[in-house]
Amino acid sequence: MLSSIWPYKSPGIPDDLFERLPGIPLTKREVRLLLISYLRLEPDSVFWDVGAGTGTIPVESGLLCPNAKIFAVERDEEVVDLIRHNCTRFGVKNVQVIQGIAPDCLAQLPEYPNRVCLEGGRDVHKNLEQVWDYLQPKGRVVAIANNLESLYRLSETFANLHARNIEVVQSSVNRLENRGPMQVFAAVDPIFVLSGEKL
Repeated sequence: MLSSIWPYKSPGIPDDLFERLPGIPLTKREVRLLLISYLRLEPDSVFWDVGAGTGTIPVESGLLCPNAKIFAVERDEEVVDLIRHNCTRFGVKNVQVIQGIAPDCLAQLPEYPNRVCLEGGRDVHKNLEQVWDYLQPKGRVVAIANNLESLYRLSETFANLHARNIEVVQSSVNRLENRGPMQVFAAVDPIFVLSGEKL
């Protein structure tokens, strides 16, 4: 059943349709499209989104793959409630929100994943090391780096884990915005998207 807010099968929900909290990051629509394409979700994927923030990736993934099992991990109770609210808002029923601090809480998740998204954070490379132990064979991990240090650490970690088919892409997106009487192109903060597969 399609959401009444987003009655389409294609991904790319506009950012302003999501409820937000001040200071909680939202993965921008164009970046979301990149992440989802690199995840290569299957209809019955078991998908962990670690550091789910506003819940944009779980919502989009849940709409695309209603038979997948999606686990959104976040540490703050208020943000957990926000993710649940956004899932309800879009009619997504296959997302289970887990409150906990990664990587310590990952052992409590009920199923091992074949898809994982790591949405940034200072220790994202440490989370990559931990989720790799839980990742099913032939599973994929997609991770975000928003600075050079994270890019280096994630690249090194993927190499140390002997990941296959490693890909790295940097987003470069500009949006047309109104600024006073003028229309200008404003850059969306560039990020790196890294992905790799387990043997």
